[in-house]
Amino acid sequence: MAKQPGGEDGWYVDDRCMNCDVARQLAPGLIGELDGRSVMLHQPYGAAETGQVHAAAFACPTRSIRHSSQAPDPEADPFPIALDDDVHLCGHNSLHTAGANSYLLRRPSGTMMMIDTPRWDRALAARYETLGPVTDVLLTHRDHAAHGRRYADRFSARLWIHEGDLDAAPDADQVIRGIDPVEVAENVIAHPLPGHTLGSVLYIADERYCFSGDSFYWSRTTRDLEVAESVTWYSIEELAASLARTADRLRFEWLLPGHGDRRRLPAQEMARRLNGLTARVQALRPRPVDFSALRW
Repeated sequence: MAKQPGGEDGWYVDDRCMNCDVARQLAPGLIGELDGRSVMLHQPYGAAETGQVHAAAFACPTRSIRHSSQAPDPEADPFPIALDDDVHLCGHNSLHTAGANSYLLRRPSGTMMMIDTPRWDRALAARYETLGPVTDVLLTHRDHAAHGRRYADRFSARLWIHEGDLDAAPDADQVIRGIDPVEVAENVIAHPLPGHTLGSVLYIADERYCFSGDSFYWSRTTRDLEVAESVTWYSIEELAASLARTADRLRFEWLLPGHGDRRRLPAQEMARRLNGLTARVQALRPRPVDFSALRW
């Protein structure tokens, strides 16, 4: 695979990069964006930066973060990475979910729930299980449904999806219906949020964590909550209505999206920003799908 123009010996990003932003989230000072793809800004220095590049390499769905003279050391694979006491980032993002992030949520009983899925691999499944038995695989929408059944079967877990996207996981064990909130487990609430897709759902856990799928995310460009208005498959107007109906019900500190940056803020500040996003989305109108217009 070709190196980026001007690349030097060491770490580089090859030409398979699909600009999913995953590597830039994990190594923000080392990997940047240029002309719609990721590039190395400089070579890592020291253990911390080398660890960031390894995280990016093991998460990248196209395996585009490469070294000119060696393969990434399997022993340097950091996933799953703890983001907070009860949430881990799975890494190993899948091409079949457009490179989406997925998460593991610990419950008070010591069991785990998986929100969306990494790429399928038996060894990865065994690694995730070391954190605790996985009882549920929660899908946020159709774009992230790949591998859901395989992980659910491997864990003997229940697979959840909304009826609006049921054709993407027709063998789901639990189907969320309508637009009213549904308690899928103690203190874990599914909030249907049609817009990005007809069956989009976000999950709020413990009034602390918001697994938003592709409904909204934190943008480094605007330093605020944003919706992916240029990649809305169903209806931006329906998303506006969903946010208006739901925003006041949502209390959380951690925003954990499928695409875009994660962010932790005090719950009151998150609520203020979510209300601001809700107002802004009311003014949006349908537009052609354009991946290049995403404001990472």
